[in-house]
Amino acid sequence: MPSPASGAPVSRLEIRLSGSGGQGLVLASTILAEAAVATGREVVQTQTYGPEARGGASCAEVILSDEEIDFPELVSPDITVCLSQEAFDTFAAVTRDGGLVLYDEQLVVAKPVQGVRLVGVPLTSLAQQAAGTPLAANIVALGILETMATPVPVEALTESLHRRLPERLLQANLAALRVGLETGRRPRRRGAANQRPAP
Repeated sequence: MPSPASGAPVSRLEIRLSGSGGQGLVLASTILAEAAVATGREVVQTQTYGPEARGGASCAEVILSDEEIDFPELVSPDITVCLSQEAFDTFAAVTRDGGLVLYDEQLVVAKPVQGVRLVGVPLTSLAQQAAGTPLAANIVALGILETMATPVPVEALTESLHRRLPERLLQANLAALRVGLETGRRPRRRGAANQRPAP
């Protein structure tokens, strides 16, 4: 697994998916975790919720490792995905030095974080266009992460989607994954924050 910043191999990768309840963060973390297990990696997946099931704060975490995971809690995530302003304000700054923050540039006004690469992408808009629903932004994010950090092979993600989703949702989410992969592979200025100015 290459480091998000340097591309050098790392044995442990910590990923935090954060946003609001109802954005499918737990589902995305489960799909990622199952894909990693299928490739033979050690995995820990956890989630937390705010007081409201939908609309409240939500956070899901995945640790991937090529070795036995002896400490099953995130210390300082290598990658943080933020799908809400509250998530960015809470979690972006605790991403490890040299790490990556991927955020929805339509929902988040990003501020610089020392030592962290910020990447803003219109995740919700891309999901709406590709899958017909903004709820597929979580899967768009997984596709983008695969191109930036290669946490698991594309084939494993695709198989995990097939296992986890009912047929009525599968094709839309496969389309969301494809648009995420295509977006992530486009040339992008290294270290670009793609920030909207704060009001």
